[in-house]
Amino acid sequence: MSDSRMKILEMLSEGKITADEASSLLEKVSTAENVTDASVEKNETDRTLPRYLRVVVDSADGDKVNVKVPMSLIKTGIKLSALIPADAADAVKDQGIDLAVLRDLPTDELVEALRELEVNVDSADGDTVRVFTE
Repeated sequence: MSDSRMKILEMLSEGKITADEASSLLEKVSTAENVTDASVEKNETDRTLPRYLRVVVDSADGDKVNVKVPMSLIKTGIKLSALIPADAADAVKDQGIDLAVLRDLPTDELVEALRELEVNVDSADGDTVRVFTE
């Protein structure tokens, strides 16, 4: 039981407030706790969902690539794949890429799946490639 609830019940038992006042205060405390709990749950969920897809490349020759793609852009790109003309989609499909799969892909599930994504490549030449979400 929260401290606020205990204080309200103590005031009621000491006769400092009426039962109606105690009931009203307990309702307000309960509402405030529910709002706080909901905002904490939302913030925890927001923190765990990846916001960016990162690609980092360091070559042995000194070339460096650091790409940070917002997940919202990826979601939009998936939705925009539905706007590709049929003949262009057919030409891409002839090359082995079926864009229709993207159109039907649930974007929230994709973002959830990408949370676990981590690709680490270290080549014999000294090149490194990292792909991950943050």
